[in-house]
Amino acid sequence: MKKLMFLFLTALLGSAAALADDSAERRYAVTVTNITSNQTFTPLLVATHRHSVSFFQVGEAASEEIVAIAEGGDIGPLASLLISRPDKVYATADSGGLLGPGHSVTVEISASKKFNRVSLVGMLIPTNDTFVALNSVALPRYYASHTVPAYDAGSEYNDELCANIPGPVCGGAGPSDEDGEGFIHTSPGIHGIGDLEASAYDWRNPVARISIKRVY
Repeated sequence: MKKLMFLFLTALLGSAAALADDSAERRYAVTVTNITSNQTFTPLLVATHRHSVSFFQVGEAASEEIVAIAEGGDIGPLASLLISRPDKVYATADSGGLLGPGHSVTVEISASKKFNRVSLVGMLIPTNDTFVALNSVALPRYYASHTVPAYDAGSEYNDELCANIPGPVCGGAGPSDEDGEGFIHTSPGIHGIGDLEASAYDWRNPVARISIKRVY
């Protein structure tokens, strides 16, 4: 009887430890390095979430929240949407400022065993509707590094006219009434057809290096 009781208590303690591990908070440092020669990233939105969450799907139409980022660098709508879903999203954070070529920024964010994916997104300027993103990647046990391309939201025609491009280079408006390709795809870059010189602002993918390190 004593042996059986000991085994029963051991099983209970093991289950309790497993539950504690499931709910234990983990902290990660997400470092983004802009590896373009002359593109700038707008403030980056970072989120930890469940496996079922995805910011976008290549080949499909962009959501209104992604369009707001890709055309104008506005992370507010997507941040509000994520915060409203605590059943799906554990935490959000942002980088707080522009990230120039060759520079890095680190954002710390919390996660847990069940909320074990990370995503981030921000606009490239000067572009019409191009964004950099890490989309629903598994958080590492200790450390991981990724290189990511730039995506075109397909929501605005790539006229490369400063009137339709926000930011310090162009100072234009973000959102445009013009329709784009209608689906998210790998960005074709800058071709010099408008106000932007391809020799100055074009790039070759990837555009960012992202490292994820568990802090505790």
